[in-house]
Amino acid sequence: MNKQGAVAQLGEHLVCNQEVGGSTPLSSTNYNWLFLCILAYGFMAFTSLNIFGKNESDVYAEARYCMAQNIYFESANQSFAGRLAVGHVVINRMEDLQFPNTVCGVIYQAKTKINWKGNEVPIRNQCQFSWYCDGLSDEPVDSATWIKSLRIADLVLTGEYQDITEGSLWYHADYIYPYWADELEYVTQIQDHIFYK
Repeated sequence: MNKQGAVAQLGEHLVCNQEVGGSTPLSSTNYNWLFLCILAYGFMAFTSLNIFGKNESDVYAEARYCMAQNIYFESANQSFAGRLAVGHVVINRMEDLQFPNTVCGVIYQAKTKINWKGNEVPIRNQCQFSWYCDGLSDEPVDSATWIKSLRIADLVLTGEYQDITEGSLWYHADYIYPYWADELEYVTQIQDHIFYK
């Protein structure tokens, strides 16, 4: 049972089993108590249905996988600080209204098309993070780097480290100069990634 279900169950117990004037609400003519009890049972049933299909651990596991993928493909060759910084850009974007509000939503944000098989796929070079639409496999192949990426994803998602990018929403490698860089405020450079907000 999830936390909401446990709270609802406790609420149902407190409301429906509370004595009022020597009798329980259900055996009395106190219709307010009866109404509250029915609401508590309804809320308990609703929260136990898990209508969204995912519990908190599923949501975390999905966010962790997406974050680790992005850290792996965007910054596997960077230092620990460089990998953390890439992770923090994702978190910063989640908190900004210009971007989706989930880890995976931010990472997989792209212009898409329907391919010849009828599947929606990202358009090459039209993604927020280049690895996602470069036409190559998105499955990690270096297990040691993947494990490090998972650990750093956990650190970022749990807030273990302060954002060293100071709220940056964008970055690029220092060997390219995108057209949008002049429009943004430079924040810092960590190895070969330059960060902006």
